[in-house]
Amino acid sequence: MLTDIRNKPICELNKTPIVQQSAFWSVVKNRLGSKTIAINFKARKSDLFTQIDEDIPILSDLLIILQHIDRNHTIAYVPYGPELEPSDEIQGRFLEELSECIRPFLPKNCILIRYDLCWHSYWAKDSGDFDEYGIRKSDPEIKTQEFRFNFNTSNWNFRKASTNILPSNTIFLDLRQDIDTILSRMKRKTRYNIGLSKRKEIIVRETGIEAIDIWYELYKETAIRNRLFVNDVKYFRAVLEAKTDDTRSPAKVKLLIAEYQGKPLAAMFLVISGHRGSYLYGASSSLHRNKMATYALQWEAICISKNAGCTEYDMFGISPSPDPNHPLYGLYKFKSGFGGKMHSTLGCWDYPLVEQKYNIFRASELNSIGYHLS
Repeated sequence: MLTDIRNKPICELNKTPIVQQSAFWSVVKNRLGSKTIAINFKARKSDLFTQIDEDIPILSDLLIILQHIDRNHTIAYVPYGPELEPSDEIQGRFLEELSECIRPFLPKNCILIRYDLCWHSYWAKDSGDFDEYGIRKSDPEIKTQEFRFNFNTSNWNFRKASTNILPSNTIFLDLRQDIDTILSRMKRKTRYNIGLSKRKEIIVRETGIEAIDIWYELYKETAIRNRLFVNDVKYFRAVLEAKTDDTRSPAKVKLLIAEYQGKPLAAMFLVISGHRGSYLYGASSSLHRNKMATYALQWEAICISKNAGCTEYDMFGISPSPDPNHPLYGLYKFKSGFGGKMHSTLGCWDYPLVEQKYNIFRASELNSIGYHLS
C-alpha cells in the first residue's frame, strides 16, 4: 500500500492547515527541548479510498515528536496526524502499515507510537449518534472502540489511549462567504454581543512578543480561576518567536489583545497555517465582563483570517455535545454561537512497539503516576 518511506528535512514538510503537522510546530517543539522527525510516504488513491479505481499516486508526510518519558525510553507522538484520512474501512490497515514502515526511523528505545488523530469519529457521523435533543451519545466502551478500529488490521495491535492530548472536538467556521453572510449564520445573541463590544469601546490590537507579559498575566489569571495547570511563559514565547518562512509549511502567529480604555481584558493566539486560521490559546480577565471583550477578540480573529485568504476558522476545543454537565460546556456555548460545523475526532490511539514496556507505561498513565523502568 505504501511506498517511498523515507526521512526528509523538517523544512520540506508539506503545506498544511494543521498547525501541529507543520514545520512551524516542529520549530516550536525544538525550542522547548523535544526532537522531531519528518517522514515522507506515497500511496495509490485506489488503495486508500473505496469505490475509487484510479491509480493516482498520493504524496503525504507526517511530523513525529519524540518525547522522553524517562532517561532510557521515549514515545513517538504524532499530533493531529497523519493528515491523510483514508476511507473508514481502510484506516486501521493503513495506520498499521504506516506504523511498521516508520518503526526503523525511530530510536531503539521508543516503546510506542501515539497518534492523536484528527480523523472524523466513527461515532459522530450519523443522526443515530445523537439523541432527540441533539446531544451526542457516549462513545462505546473501550473494547468496542478497539474492535472497530482494528478491523482489517493484521495484528489487532491498536489500543485506545487513556486520554486525549489535543482537543477531540472543535467547530469549523466556513469563511468562503462574505462578512455579512458569516455574521448571519451566527446566533442572534453572539451577533448582539459583537456589536455591544464595539459600543462599549473595546479595541482589539494585533501584537507580538513585545506583549508577552500582558498575555501571561491574563493567562495566569484564567488558569488559576479555572483551576488549570499553569504553563511556563517560555512555552508561549517559543510559539511567538518561531520563524519558518523558509519552509514549505510556515505559519503566522498573531497575539491579539482586547482592551478597554487601555486596560487589557482578553487575549488570544491566532495562528494562520495554509487555508486555516486557528484559535490556539485564549485568556481573559474577570474585570468588565459586560464589555464582551472575548466576542470582539474572536470576531477580529475571524476577520483577520478571512482577509489573509483563509477559507476556514478553527475554534479549537469544545465539549462533544450541548450537555450542561460537561466541564467544557461553557466553551461549547460560547463558540457554537459563532455558527460553523462541529467536528469530532477519533482522538489518541497507541501502537505499541515493545509490548511489555508499553503495558507498564499504560498502567502508570491510568494510575496517574510517573513512568519508570529500571
